[in-house]
Amino acid sequence: MKNYVSDGHTLTVTAPAGGVTSGTPVLIGTNIFGVPVADAAAGEQFALKTGGVYEGVAKDTAAAWAEGDLVYWDNTNKRFTKTSAGNTKVGVAVVAALIADTTGTVKIGPTVG
Repeated sequence: MKNYVSDGHTLTVTAPAGGVTSGTPVLIGTNIFGVPVADAAAGEQFALKTGGVYEGVAKDTAAAWAEGDLVYWDNTNKRFTKTSAGNTKVGVAVVAALIADTTGTVKIGPTVG
């Protein structure tokens, strides 16, 4: 197929203001979400994983998570949340988490929810 570019699981994108840190989720624009493979300074190109399961990611402590709960990216506070209002749907919780937990395990990707 002559117009095939890639499987889309890793995209090459431009780091936003402030740059990115490997392993720390980031929202590019309003619709591209993923986890950087490596650090990159603002304006630099970097590889962004747009799918997969990630543990130890920042979690909002306002609610507990059950397996399969939809999770959203709170770009203001740079953490996952169950609150949909004003946030971007990005995945599902794959491990239950207590309200007090500050981190969680999520599956991100465009095919969730």
